Amino acid sequence: MGVSRTVRGISATAAALAALAASATQASAHSGSAAAGAPARSVVAPDVPGSATNGNAAAARLALRYLGVPYVWGGAGPSGFDCSGLPSYVYAQIGRSVPHFTGAIWAAFSQVSREQLQAGDLVFFNGGEHVGIYLGSGRFVHSPHSGDVVKVSDLATYPGYVGAVRPS
Repeated sequence: MGVSRTVRGISATAAALAALAASATQASAHSGSAAAGAPARSVVAPDVPGSATNGNAAAARLALRYLGVPYVWGGAGPSGFDCSGLPSYVYAQIGRSVPHFTGAIWAAFSQVSREQLQAGDLVFFNGGEHVGIYLGSGRFVHSPHSGDVVKVSDLATYPGYVGAVRPS
């Protein structure tokens, strides 16, 4: 499949984006249970470009509503998400089906190069075992692991990038 594993150098703005992601994560620290079906809280989230012509940017914007929601293994709802549960849930909200398993997501959609990433594309890490939703400007939203929360990270500094797919 020829997926490039090259991690590019950090641009001058990447450090600023990482600081923005850190502040968004700190501002959205989980402080109690959210009402069922409702976003956990309102936070100032990064802008998501709306230029994706496939409508997937709407899923990326929706995912930002869940910043601070805890990681829950097998979670696919607003009270807790695992990494594939977040894209599965937010895409369902816009009427699209995304499997709740990273391997199935990778197999279900067309791959896109890093240079062609658009908001809403699904980005994969660690041999395809982790997935996040690309936001644009080198950032993605994801539910990383136990003990963490849904947060925004910088693509340039997050280790193990393997590729991306575009839900259709």
